[in-house]
Amino acid sequence: MNQAQRIILIGPMGAGKTTIGRQLAKTLSMDFVDSDHEIESRTGANIPLIFDLEGEEGFRQREMDVIDELSQRKQLVLATGGGVVLKPENRQHLHDRGIVIYLQAEIEQLLNRTRHDRNRPLLQTENPHKKFEELMAVREPLYLETAHITINTEQQSINHTVNRIISALENFQH
Repeated sequence: MNQAQRIILIGPMGAGKTTIGRQLAKTLSMDFVDSDHEIESRTGANIPLIFDLEGEEGFRQREMDVIDELSQRKQLVLATGGGVVLKPENRQHLHDRGIVIYLQAEIEQLLNRTRHDRNRPLLQTENPHKKFEELMAVREPLYLETAHITINTEQQSINHTVNRIISALENFQH
């Protein structure tokens, strides 16, 4: 798995990127970084506040800078924000610098996993289901374009998903 010096998890909010990424990194004895947490730590502000102050575009610019830097680190499992694929530069960096795994889940599952999370500015809306449909209509093709491997996280335990990822990585030909 020499190409797997960088394993990058992409997918919608609620797909399990952070939870699965932490466990995957631990299993593979690699470092783990969540790009959203990294942005919060560098700015001293949470994501909703950054969205309030700088808008989505301001946040996306910060995200692009962090992704450019993190995607060059070695021995890293990187969990990205759900909208990371919106910028072509991010898609290119991620695809070229690591093995990108798209964690896929159905909208109902995503809603179930995110319904109590107030740290998701795009879901603070009257109709989160409709918002997920809109987001996925734009992002799903970008996730598929960027990813080397797609893993469905539906109804799977964290350990089962991690084992499926490791198996897919072992069989992956870059």
